[in-house]
Amino acid sequence: MRRILMALAAGAALALASCSTTPSTTPVPQVASPRFIPPHTNYRWTNGFSASGFEAMHKMIGRTALRPGEFHWATNIPAEGEVAITVDIANQIAFIFKGSQLIAVTNVSTGKKGHPTPLGFWTINFKRQKYFSRKYDNAPMPYMQNIDDKGIAFHGGATPGYPASHGCIRLPMAFAKQLFALTKVGNKVVIEG
Repeated sequence: MRRILMALAAGAALALASCSTTPSTTPVPQVASPRFIPPHTNYRWTNGFSASGFEAMHKMIGRTALRPGEFHWATNIPAEGEVAITVDIANQIAFIFKGSQLIAVTNVSTGKKGHPTPLGFWTINFKRQKYFSRKYDNAPMPYMQNIDDKGIAFHGGATPGYPASHGCIRLPMAFAKQLFALTKVGNKVVIEG
């Protein structure tokens, strides 16, 4: 009797082990990927240029944050296309485009409390490789690119990762030099934040 029970148990185990299910042929629905969202989105004013910049930055370097003083240039910069700059005050980052391609991204330092960097649409009005502030004790502003009539400009300087300037957009020095060589008077600038 014991042998019969053992044989039946072994047969049942063998039968269960050989069972299989057919894979489902029901297609898995495709879900659209969510729209890219910048790291910090508490903007007072934006036209969406920063979101596009972060999306392009993620494709270019695989992330959306930079350390103080960090910057990246694309390996291939197109010969054609106008240079345009988007500054994101909320995230302390600037995106440099040539045509529709992101060609560079950099950490910046914009205006501290009481000295805001102005939001809006601007153009580079004039450029000077060596320049000194008329407002702030002749402070050096290397690779200066002015965008308004109050002295707000891009220039080389300290970029500690937070707003620390008197309203200007400070760039890492090596980046400021490269950007200065690339831009021309009349290039468009958008400042969001």
